[in-house]
Amino acid sequence: MRYLDIYPQLHTSQLILGLMRINKLTAPALDTLIQTALDLGINYFDLADIYGGRGRCETLFGELLKRQPGLRNKMVIQSKCGIVQDDDRRNIAFNFAKDYILQSTDDILQRLGIDQLDVLLLHRPDTLMEPDEIAEAFNRLEAAGKVRYFGVSNFNRGTHELLQSAVKQPLKVNQLQFGPAFASLVDHSLRTNTHLTGSPDRDGEVLDYCRLHGITIQAWSPFQYGQIAGPFLNNPKFKELSDVLAEVGASHGLTATGAVSAWITRHPARIQTVTGTTNPARLTEIAAGIDVNISREEWYRIYTTLDRDLP
Repeated sequence: MRYLDIYPQLHTSQLILGLMRINKLTAPALDTLIQTALDLGINYFDLADIYGGRGRCETLFGELLKRQPGLRNKMVIQSKCGIVQDDDRRNIAFNFAKDYILQSTDDILQRLGIDQLDVLLLHRPDTLMEPDEIAEAFNRLEAAGKVRYFGVSNFNRGTHELLQSAVKQPLKVNQLQFGPAFASLVDHSLRTNTHLTGSPDRDGEVLDYCRLHGITIQAWSPFQYGQIAGPFLNNPKFKELSDVLAEVGASHGLTATGAVSAWITRHPARIQTVTGTTNPARLTEIAAGIDVNISREEWYRIYTTLDRDLP
């Protein structure tokens, strides 16, 4: 397993286990999943206060930590706040108000049964945010020892810069969707000065911005196409991509699933892969790809499979 030092004194695996779906697992199945992750060298676990509805996934993970209290010191635990949902789990607002962030963090810690989060991310941009108000919330959380480090999720370059201008803590993480079937982070730069499909800048050149400022991108839903439209592997609509991933993977002793994480890790931006699988066998396949260096030619072969012609 490859590791990154994103923040001082925070040694993290390049593969993150996302816990968005653990509300569908029994307690023994969750114990097995987490132990498999640790055995594979994964020490980074990602949550959010909306996962499972009303923090259900955080509660379940907290129950695991109570069953096995020795695990906490082996983990980097990250959660997110800022999305407001209705009873049907539909997003109805975003809220970065100081009091909302403070209360959300207290609720997260209570559900997890821990005193401190390693990383807190703001989940989606709130266009009504007041950066100075967020800065005050972060200062209070840091001073109280409730959060070690802070970051963002789904922020473009301008919003990231605006918030960082007010916040003294370095925002060294940005979660963004990225994978072979959803690669807008690189589409625009590869087609600069053209009118080819994919040339419009939809992300504010956030990939280059993150590289320039030492910000780690965490690639969420790497096995999905579109905006979480569904998995692309073994999907008839993406047969060619699945076949190419299987072929490239096989040449390195990987499955097609492992080839996806190898493709993401090959990018020099040192991107972390976030997988939400609850299947220990599949997690093992994904982890295997983190340590494999595919060639430049293999990377572009995978990328251009979906009619992504290069200039």
